[in-house]
Amino acid sequence: MSRTVIDLDDEALEAAAKELGTTTKRDTINTALREVTARYRRLRALGEARELAAEGALDIGILLDKSKYRPSGGPDDVHDAGAHE
Repeated sequence: MSRTVIDLDDEALEAAAKELGTTTKRDTINTALREVTARYRRLRALGEARELAAEGALDIGILLDKSKYRPSGGPDDVHDAGAHE
């Protein structure tokens, strides 16, 4: 971890701490950096998924159809080992 001396906008830092639920400057800044990075990664992934869908390489309808990957609760949908023993 590096140590850096910087001038901060105290009001922005306080607002970020409230939003993030952090209590120290260090935690606020580190959490904010992680959150921003994760957000932009998700945005890129969403953009890539949209491109795939536009090209016909990805069927969003299949992904959104939860019945395709979640049990409906019937007796035939039990997947636990030993459930039918």
